[in-house]
Amino acid sequence: MTRILTFAALTGTALMGGLFFAFSTAVMGSLERMPAGQGAAAMNLINVRIQNPLFLLVFVGTALVCMALAILALVRDAPGKWWLVAGSALYLVGVIVVSFAINIPLNDQLAAVDPTTTAGAAEWSKYLDRWTPANHLRAVACVLGVIAFGLGLTACTDRSTAQPQPAAAAYSNPGWQMPVSQ
Repeated sequence: MTRILTFAALTGTALMGGLFFAFSTAVMGSLERMPAGQGAAAMNLINVRIQNPLFLLVFVGTALVCMALAILALVRDAPGKWWLVAGSALYLVGVIVVSFAINIPLNDQLAAVDPTTTAGAAEWSKYLDRWTPANHLRAVACVLGVIAFGLGLTACTDRSTAQPQPAAAAYSNPGWQMPVSQ
């Protein structure tokens, strides 16, 4: 079960990281270069459209998987448990908390003003200054989360495929001696 949850958490975190990376490297820079009213209007449309079942399944589903995985890893003392807990914490804090504390409230503030007015242009400028760095943080949290889940998955796989050695074989070469050539 731990491996399945780890794979699901890794996949969801990678998908979200790809989305945040695309926004950080292409989308926000493009919207920023548009006239303020157009950029803000486009972002408002994106913010409405992104609230679709598939996005929400990955965004929220990954959070639920991370919560279950962290608890299971600690309770079962799973191999690589600290990697699994770290990956889960990176997603839950770096994505969910940052999204609800910074990005989503900024989306709501932007949607509350007419983007074609002077006030709308000022809000758009403020939005870009705060939303984009928070999005960079979400992208980095996802990258680090994917690495942590990958290391956790490797630890789960390594322990489950390791073959026990007979007691005599374990003592025949203590590991620090060079084998004798014949």
